[in-house]
Amino acid sequence: MNMQFIGKLPIPQEIKAQYPLSEDAVDIKLSRDKEIRKIFTGEDDRMVLVIGPCSADREDAVLAYIEKLRTVQDQVADKLLIIPRIYTNKPRTTGDGYKGMLHYPDPNEKPNLIKGVIAIRKMHMKALTEYGMTSADEMLYPENHRYLNDLLAYVAVGARSVEDQQHRLTASGLAIPVGMKNPTSGDLSVMMNAIHAAQHSHTFCYRNWEVKSAGNPYTHAILRGYVDQNGKSYPNYHYEDLVRLWDMYKGSNLVNPGVIVDTNHSNSGKQYLEQIRITKEVLHSCRYNPDIRKMVKGFMIESYLVDGAQKVDGDVFGQSITDPCLGWEKTERLIFDIADVL
Repeated sequence: MNMQFIGKLPIPQEIKAQYPLSEDAVDIKLSRDKEIRKIFTGEDDRMVLVIGPCSADREDAVLAYIEKLRTVQDQVADKLLIIPRIYTNKPRTTGDGYKGMLHYPDPNEKPNLIKGVIAIRKMHMKALTEYGMTSADEMLYPENHRYLNDLLAYVAVGARSVEDQQHRLTASGLAIPVGMKNPTSGDLSVMMNAIHAAQHSHTFCYRNWEVKSAGNPYTHAILRGYVDQNGKSYPNYHYEDLVRLWDMYKGSNLVNPGVIVDTNHSNSGKQYLEQIRITKEVLHSCRYNPDIRKMVKGFMIESYLVDGAQKVDGDVFGQSITDPCLGWEKTERLIFDIADVL
């Protein structure tokens, strides 16, 4: 085997024992989970906002951002439920580049996965214990989910992972909403097959155990746009795209038809300011068509303290080191605009 074994990681049970949740934090998590599930079952007609930086690069900036989110959440609680986006793994198309806080607890130092596991757990914990907000993360590595499974409110399976069997089967064993993104090719049948797989029970191998999942009825679609064979981005958030997805749901045996619209990535062509216009267009589609309003459960928005992006070694506090994000002033205005429409 042509690899070097650097060090054995603690198992999730050991990490949780070192960094346990208080009873109060557990109660907040359970209460938030119930609220979020009701949105995805249609019992609650509010929308969710999965919102935050493209990649959670440093704890102090992420928590400063979440503090602002907390204040806004209290003002729009009757219309929106905000889930901070704390993405600690960064998928790379070629495998090169910054891979997120799990690998790089300090972006300017060498990878250190043991420190990374601890850093990401502590950051998600502080969002919960200091601000009462359970968060979202991408399930890039299914085997790592249990380091955070007592903390997360929402999980996304990315465009490059959605066809992977282990991601689908792991999602089938979770009790929180899991969003399946359409693949980068834009083939919605791949996404729908992933939702089908995750909504059903399976027996499979997970972390050296034979396990049986119950099926996850809160698994749903995420539309994020796509890229053609020439590398050109195309959106899939327009009215016709949403009608098509609704028709696909109607022709399936899936429960709780739902979609989160990712306003960045290929939907915006990574033109981060377009997220504002895209959100408002989808809201217009919701007002026009009650079936679309029933299906659209909310938005995924990339936002941070400062507009735009910088290089990994940049020194602007709260500015993305990966994809460009909306700054706070524009974000706050957009959140209030969404609430005003609903």
